[in-house]
Amino acid sequence: MGDWPRIAGLRVVMSWPEDSQFAPEPPPRGRGRLRLAGFGGVSLIVGGAAAILIAVLAQQHAPTPAAGAAGGIGPANARGPSLHKSPPLSVAIPEIGVQSKLLHLGRNKDGSMQVPNLLTSASQAAWYKYSVTPGQIGTAVIEGHVDSYDGPAVFFRLGALKPGNHIDVTLADGITAVFRVTGVRQYAKDEFPAKTIYGPSDYAALRLITCGGDFDPATRHYLGSVVVFASLVSSAHAS
Repeated sequence: MGDWPRIAGLRVVMSWPEDSQFAPEPPPRGRGRLRLAGFGGVSLIVGGAAAILIAVLAQQHAPTPAAGAAGGIGPANARGPSLHKSPPLSVAIPEIGVQSKLLHLGRNKDGSMQVPNLLTSASQAAWYKYSVTPGQIGTAVIEGHVDSYDGPAVFFRLGALKPGNHIDVTLADGITAVFRVTGVRQYAKDEFPAKTIYGPSDYAALRLITCGGDFDPATRHYLGSVVVFASLVSSAHAS
């Protein structure tokens, strides 16, 4: 899977290392494509030297996707609606209490994917600015931390979502893009289907990603990722 992006995650008190690598390339033209470098497995890698003991004692476990929530990857209809290009400003997920402004992040100088600062922005999600804007035909990607030094972060309850739940993304042009969740899945890091998650699509797709699964204190990494699949179902002018 040498040509697709890798994101990974870590537990409550860890900081983010720079071992989540992307194959260096200039920002793509048009709708843009994510590229994964390294062995497959996406899950917002979090690492660092913070005290593992605190993480163990905290024992705040994020919800794990239910077996019945796996659902499907694509929409029920062959294609569905779409919107014009417009940068996203915020995301709201009422079912899990998420209301967050969206950072616009790209890549670090070393080619790795930028992630929200764990110290200052753990409560904010981020849109990967080299993916399409939410609502365009293609795959839009939003990522967020599952936890932080202080406890649960913006996507702590992402695994509790179920097919049929809705995700609202407010865009700069005043439109709110309404997405319907079609599936919620947890993948082991070494079995992450990068092309399925990040590959181009012929409908307005949205992927929400955070780290998940068990935490390995030996490597200071989560062993998997939680991915929410959603597709655009409607839009409205933001109030």
